[in-house]
Amino acid sequence: MRTPTYFERRNELTTYFDKTAAAAWKALTSTDPVGRVRATVRAGRDRMRSTLLDWLPEDLSGQILLDAGCGTGALAIEAARRGADVVAIDVAANLIEVARERAVAIPLAGTIEFRVGDMLGDAPAIVDHVVAMDSLIHYNADDVLDVVGDFCRRTTGSVLFTSAPWTPPLALMHFTGRLIPHRHHRAPAIVPIRTDRLISRLEDELTAVGFRSGRTERVKSGFYFSQAIELTK
Repeated sequence: MRTPTYFERRNELTTYFDKTAAAAWKALTSTDPVGRVRATVRAGRDRMRSTLLDWLPEDLSGQILLDAGCGTGALAIEAARRGADVVAIDVAANLIEVARERAVAIPLAGTIEFRVGDMLGDAPAIVDHVVAMDSLIHYNADDVLDVVGDFCRRTTGSVLFTSAPWTPPLALMHFTGRLIPHRHHRAPAIVPIRTDRLISRLEDELTAVGFRSGRTERVKSGFYFSQAIELTK
């Protein structure tokens, strides 16, 4: 069951990515020149996306993949090129529009259905794989566990997601950010979570539905810092 904090944060993300940061995010996820800081973020995201794709089967023909928080669609497009039938969901309508425009020009072995909506409520009931790249980094640990648990209950293969790994500098940034009055134009805070504790809690809760933890990898590139976690049947 979704908590009030989940819906509060989801609504903040909708406003931010659909309005405040839409143009910046479109540029970041393109090949257009960007500043030095954003270039490091772009490089980190490219490496993380490659990591998650490497953890999926090379041939995804006939398999349904949920791209939860698909943004401008880069991962969804690559999965569909491998033959997957992708359902790609994001709360930001502007980003989905960009994703649709970009997908048109690329030959795909599979299909992509882009949806504007909630990554759980508007997702298929059963899929083969779920990928949630950097779409859970703004949620607290309890909400991450809740969402990932829902993913596992609807998935027959693997769940791949990222979290913001706890480090002293990141924890300090998060604490300081909470002291600053919220402004509608400011990006929603990233919530650092201790990876070992998160995986331990996941294993305790997901054994009953037949999932276990697998690979994990940390990607750091300038201001980009994210932890990939694999859960498999």
